[in-house]
Amino acid sequence: MTTYTTVDSPLGELLLVGEHLPGAAEAALVSLSVPGQKGGTLVQDGWVYAPEAFAGAAAQLREYFEGRRTRFDLVYAQGRGTEFQRRVWAALDAVPYGETVSYGQIAARVGASGAGVRAVGTAIGRNPLLVVRPCHRVIGADGALRGYAGGLERKERLLGLEGALAGR
Repeated sequence: MTTYTTVDSPLGELLLVGEHLPGAAEAALVSLSVPGQKGGTLVQDGWVYAPEAFAGAAAQLREYFEGRRTRFDLVYAQGRGTEFQRRVWAALDAVPYGETVSYGQIAARVGASGAGVRAVGTAIGRNPLLVVRPCHRVIGADGALRGYAGGLERKERLLGLEGALAGR
């Protein structure tokens, strides 16, 4: 069963969508979208509004935005994306709080350097879990903020929250 809720945040109202299996306390997160996100998820007919299925995720997001959480401990729905996208997304998950990496560095980590940097950028752009899967920590090789489905202003805000813009 697909469930959803919304959570207020400094980025606007976040839409959390998950798969809620009978007997599970929390929904496995399928997507987290921000308002106006390029390619963001929209609520569909038949989805069930179930804020209780996202209580843990909502609490962790509040702690993150308050500066009290540096890692998310959430269950993500399995089987999303291509094998290549999942490798790129795993590399994103490994980027520490408060640090940034370049697209080229992510490409090297997944064995797709050279011309593969563009494919890595595309995979990052298809990340369905903004904020919790930290694609905002990926910047251009020259240090410039590039590409973010939620908008560059939000990317800058997230990096500022994490202290990753200090000294730039």
